[in-house]
Amino acid sequence: LALGWACWKTYLGRPHTDGLRRMAMGALGTALDSNGQNAEALPVLEATLALQRRYWSHDFEHIHITQTNLACCLDELGRSDEALVLERVIYAKEAASRGISDESTITSGSNIVAYLMGLKRWDEAETFARDPLLPVARQALGSDHNLTLTLSQSLAMALYANPERTRDNMLEAETIMQDVVQ
Repeated sequence: LALGWACWKTYLGRPHTDGLRRMAMGALGTALDSNGQNAEALPVLEATLALQRRYWSHDFEHIHITQTNLACCLDELGRSDEALVLERVIYAKEAASRGISDESTITSGSNIVAYLMGLKRWDEAETFARDPLLPVARQALGSDHNLTLTLSQSLAMALYANPERTRDNMLEAETIMQDVVQ
């Protein structure tokens, strides 16, 4: 956190178009969020994103990172619906620019599943994890990749946690988890 504030104080006087100022704002927002000061981080991350969109609209990578950090912050503040909307935008842009098989796209999809589960939207989480994410992750990253295993675990949890689960859902969740831990 101290480093984030130090960056901000060092580069505060620079013009809005200065890349170091942008970096300092991002560092401060991320540091605040990482230290549980989510309410303080939110306006900093929103301002960083607005600055990036205005002056660096071509820099998709940094915009994506800030949007992801903003979605996490919103979720931490209990605004999971807004986080989900933002993560869906990120996923759509990732899929369009990098393809659905890119690890970054799959990570964004995994974030969507996590937000859906947090909102107790079990059926939607199951459907999205099952298709398209898991088949793509297995093919692109391999069955033993950490992200593929995380998606498998999320699918199992969505099946298990759903209050409308069936016996078959429970058995499938158990089978999936056995595969994950092996």
